[in-house]
Amino acid sequence: MSAFPVSPEKEAQLAQRMAALGVREADIDESFVRSGGHGGQNVNKTATCVMLLHHPTRLQVKCQTTRSQGLNRYLARRLLLDKIEALKKGYVDAERSRIEKIRRQKRKRSRRAKARMLDNKSHHGAKKASRRSVTME
Repeated sequence: MSAFPVSPEKEAQLAQRMAALGVREADIDESFVRSGGHGGQNVNKTATCVMLLHHPTRLQVKCQTTRSQGLNRYLARRLLLDKIEALKKGYVDAERSRIEKIRRQKRKRSRRAKARMLDNKSHHGAKKASRRSVTME
């Protein structure tokens, strides 16, 4: 009997992906809660919502997409693997570098850079002033 109500190929793909990312089933804490929203009495009375917590990374995923608990278990694992893969591939590092770039942009300028910028501004202002039309008074 299968652990999830999906085809054996999809289940094998999930297991292969877990092995490739180094995620063990023992590292995942699985809990079930009642869903909300559409689904009527089924979601209101049965615990079809699946919450997964991956202990090494402290990532948490909640899935209540379908009315079936088994299918939600499969989908939650896929979501968790997506998050772990994003973490390992460095998307977090890209976000961190973007924030660091903004921090550098907001940093106070050095005296030399500020003087150069002000010189350029006054030079530009002088150019614009020379282009103005001459008025007779």
